[in-house]
Amino acid sequence: MKNTTLCYIREGHNYLMLHRTKKANDQSHGKWLGIGGKFEESESPDECLLREVYEETGLTLTSYRLHGIVTFVSDIYETEYMFLYTADGYRGSLHCEEDGSLTPVINGVKIPCQEGDLKWIDIDAVPSLELWEGDRIFLSLLTSVEDFFTLKLIYEGDRLISHKIN
Repeated sequence: MKNTTLCYIREGHNYLMLHRTKKANDQSHGKWLGIGGKFEESESPDECLLREVYEETGLTLTSYRLHGIVTFVSDIYETEYMFLYTADGYRGSLHCEEDGSLTPVINGVKIPCQEGDLKWIDIDAVPSLELWEGDRIFLSLLTSVEDFFTLKLIYEGDRLISHKIN
């Protein structure tokens, strides 16, 4: 079983999204995700979140909130517990390229994201992107549920077959 974090960083009416296009053998290749990744040994959820956001974007979060835990069960992938966050404050900058993609700027140097292409996407347009089916469910919960929630998503292959919200 693996533990991960995922964060939707907000600026105005946009989320910072990652289009997963660069890694070989990526189960999320071609999909759009928030920012996050796998826990390292002995990390807390917050520590993992802060490290992953910095590694992928060069941003240091200054204001963030844990909304829920999502359990992914699959017949082909390892079971996963994902800690789902949003953030609305950060330090650092992203350089906008000519094609509209963003490049992290760390200590004045542009460092391309190793995972894919970063872009600010209007929140209303996010559901129309190529997402995992279950992502649409927890994205809607981020705006409709004030309290902490848990969500269980069950997949067969890449197809969502059931879900349960608590």
